Amino acid sequence: MYQDIHIGGVLISSFVAYALAAFVILLGLRWVVFARIRFSRYVANAPLAEAGLYVCVLALLIAFI
Repeated sequence: MYQDIHIGGVLISSFVAYALAAFVILLGLRWVVFARIRFSRYVANAPLAEAGLYVCVLALLIAFI
């Protein structure tokens, strides 16, 4: 079972924490990996591909944490 996070007396769903963690991981991937390999050259629609990678990272975080 996932537990809620308490911040200042406010309950925040664990999904929000996972979504923020996935976003931080995606930002790290964008600045470190995607910039070096010029990711946009290999895909037709780079924002759509990044959105798909975000969903995959989020699913992996939920599945393994």
